[in-house]
Amino acid sequence: MALTERQAADRLKRMYKTACSGEKTTQIHLFGIKHAEDIADLSVEAIVKLAGLHGSYVTEVHKGIRLARYVALKRGV
Repeated sequence: MALTERQAADRLKRMYKTACSGEKTTQIHLFGIKHAEDIADLSVEAIVKLAGLHGSYVTEVHKGIRLARYVALKRGV
């Protein structure tokens, strides 16, 4: 299911805001892994900006997207 930039930004923001201490960047990577296919045709820069996050997180989302080819999520993630 493809997402709009706003929907993707809302999911990213929620994952970031609910992350445990010390896990915020991990959650950004996880967002990229989980939604790599859904956001393939969207602007990651726009998603991060709409989520209200610092622009440096664009790189972290891209890392997750690249990792998506190599990792599988565990149940419940």
